[in-house]
Amino acid sequence: MSEGADGGGGGGDGASARSPGGSPGGDGFAPSALGTREHWDAVYERELQTFQEYGDTGEIWFGEESMTRLIRWMQKHKIPLDASVLDIGTGNGVFLVELAKSGFSNITGIDYSPSAIRLSGSIIEKEGLSNIKLKVTQLVISATCLFISNDLFKFQVEDFLNPSTKLSGFHVCIDKGTFDAISLHPDSAVEKRKQYVQSLSRALNVKGFFLITSCNWTKEELLNEFSEGFELFEELPTPKFTFGGRSGNSVAALVFQKT
Repeated sequence: MSEGADGGGGGGDGASARSPGGSPGGDGFAPSALGTREHWDAVYERELQTFQEYGDTGEIWFGEESMTRLIRWMQKHKIPLDASVLDIGTGNGVFLVELAKSGFSNITGIDYSPSAIRLSGSIIEKEGLSNIKLKVTQLVISATCLFISNDLFKFQVEDFLNPSTKLSGFHVCIDKGTFDAISLHPDSAVEKRKQYVQSLSRALNVKGFFLITSCNWTKEELLNEFSEGFELFEELPTPKFTFGGRSGNSVAALVFQKT
């Protein structure tokens, strides 16, 4: 889901429009298909077919620069290569591939779209990597159940907003667009954001790091959304733009630490 074709969930079309006079804290995002599982199932089914036919892994939401930015931060702060890393909304799993190529050996990708996980698995298999675990993570309660296990991959369907106890103990959690997509859900988006924060708190170890990249939320808004149980550790540099004499950042990239 949400890392475009890159995973975490979403696509370059992830930017949303605010409702007139609205703000995200007051559920001011206009509901969008980008917030639904059906949308991402269709996206990744097409991506999977394209990969099978042409070998094209798909797009990377926020571009390759976003992956490089996060990996460099992890290297700069000497995150151990065997630290447990969770990619929330892994999409096509390309970020996991880059983490593995950088030496990280305990990385897990989750997504609520089975097609995304199949695509990720196909890409990882082509790359010849065996240190990546993949799970299908459902953000809405469903009777659908899928479990596949072999020496290379683990796939599991679960409700991430009400996760199993097994989804815990991570040293680093990463989100590149999944929280954005949840914010666009047409049904109870505010409550789902609160559930997301609670699930994140359960998944992440105390003093663990949460790296989030967002095109829908400003730094100040993210600080508000993750004010309970997390504190800002660092703001990462992102591309700037100038329009009408005013300048700003096209995306926000923050590192939180669980308190």
